[in-house]
Amino acid sequence: MTDLRVVVGVVLGVAPLVVLLLLSCRIALAPAARPVQNTADPARPETAMPVSAMPLSAMPLSAMPLSRADLLARLDALGIASKTSDHPPLHTVEESRALRGTIEGAHCKNLFLKDRKDALFLVVALEDAEIELKTVHTLIGGSGKVSFGKPELLWEVLGVVPGSVTPFAAINDTAGRVKVVLDAAMMAEPVLNFHPLENTATTTIARADLVRFLDEVGHPPAIVAVSRQAIEAGL
Repeated sequence: MTDLRVVVGVVLGVAPLVVLLLLSCRIALAPAARPVQNTADPARPETAMPVSAMPLSAMPLSAMPLSRADLLARLDALGIASKTSDHPPLHTVEESRALRGTIEGAHCKNLFLKDRKDALFLVVALEDAEIELKTVHTLIGGSGKVSFGKPELLWEVLGVVPGSVTPFAAINDTAGRVKVVLDAAMMAEPVLNFHPLENTATTTIARADLVRFLDEVGHPPAIVAVSRQAIEAGL
């Protein structure tokens, strides 16, 4: 009986050690946890920035737009006389009125428009011209009422940002997507002023030379009475 008690005691004393040993072996033999695989394409960001949220200078272009220096060089190459005056950035017609009396010639505004069939127009008129957007499509050949083109589209097609819109930007529209319309009242002025692709300067040019420039860059303009002033004057 004493021997049996000894054996039982030994077994009971060893059993916990065996259990611990088996648990240790199970943990050691268990497969390592698999790392979580990232199935996202590393070439694509997880959240793409919409074009409307991009800085205008970061918007895509099939070709980079020409600069002010490129434009002035082109005018020189065509033998077109012009004078460019530097000034602080101007974003609106109201801001540009500060230049009256310091830069000769008529000052103008530019409307970048899109009709219901996505046809594009650049309507250029005197700064005080009254243009009725609800009906102007009937005068410029649009399909249905027009609205202002978005900044992204302006940059894509003409390579300029709001505040720098100008008929000179037709030089960037190599695909000929934009129809340039010059108001007849503006074309009664002998000397005209426009931004040279940026709003930190104004370029003065004769009206006939503006037409010649537009012809040379593949945008022969339509001269139409689109403003109330031009229509009432029978131009």
